[in-house]
Amino acid sequence: MFLVHKKIILMIIVKLQGGLGNQMFQYSLGRHLSIRNKTNLKFDISSLGLKDPSNTKRNYSLSVFKVEESFATDKEIGWFKKYKFKKGKLWFWYNRTIASRKKYLWEENINFENQILFMNNPIYIDGWWQNESYFKEISEIIKKDFTLKKELSEYSKKIEREIKNSNSVSIHVRRGDYVSDKKTNEWIGVCSPEYYESAINEIKKKISNPHFFIFSDDQGWAKLNIKTGSPTIYVSENSNRPEEDMYLMSLCKNNIIANSSFSWWGAWLNKNNNKIVIAPKRWFKAEKMSKFGIIPDSWIKI
Repeated sequence: MFLVHKKIILMIIVKLQGGLGNQMFQYSLGRHLSIRNKTNLKFDISSLGLKDPSNTKRNYSLSVFKVEESFATDKEIGWFKKYKFKKGKLWFWYNRTIASRKKYLWEENINFENQILFMNNPIYIDGWWQNESYFKEISEIIKKDFTLKKELSEYSKKIEREIKNSNSVSIHVRRGDYVSDKKTNEWIGVCSPEYYESAINEIKKKISNPHFFIFSDDQGWAKLNIKTGSPTIYVSENSNRPEEDMYLMSLCKNNIIANSSFSWWGAWLNKNNNKIVIAPKRWFKAEKMSKFGIIPDSWIKI
């Protein structure tokens, strides 16, 4: 019985939630901790396949990559859940001295917390973890893990050739539930046409003959509201292959991103050592989140 108990807890489990970009952040922290602790990483996908607070159905999305893929059992997940933090002021001591330090690690602060990287096995990870400092130390491993398993579609191969043969700049426009869901819009908001105009002008100051590639879940809006004044291709046939859009963004020599974890990863995975990445300086619309530190220091904030 003792051996079974020991086997259950000697691992790290990461709760996967949100869309592709969010799951990539969560995986990356879990991967780093599993390497530091020399132990197995497993996924809890029990919250996926359901609609999230914005009424969007989120599915497990990491299978498109060459990640270290292993799924936790209900029994393994249940062992950690008994250490989950309890709500209410009377539980403050329990949360801080037992749950947060020992086994069930939830994200208490949206900005980077260095001590999390020194947590010891076993750990259950619950949060969003949107900061490269959680995995920068193993960046080459993460980049290798996030390579595509399957061959590109013929359409993406065509766009790939265009990107490689031009002074390419990706532009990502994220709308979807950022617009349609009232709570999400109030919390996150969307990037304005003025932001994209400023970002395009900044790119044109720094590089010659830019060729823009626009990626969006609302190409109709993008065509009406984003005017580049330069050669532009609207990448529009990958709605069922979002990972290919992310890959194509990462191939562009430079990137203009939205306040979206999806385009964040497209820019971060860009291997161009001289890349210019432009990001919105305010990632969240909500005032209390205005200092959220997701943007790497080397990126330009507008």
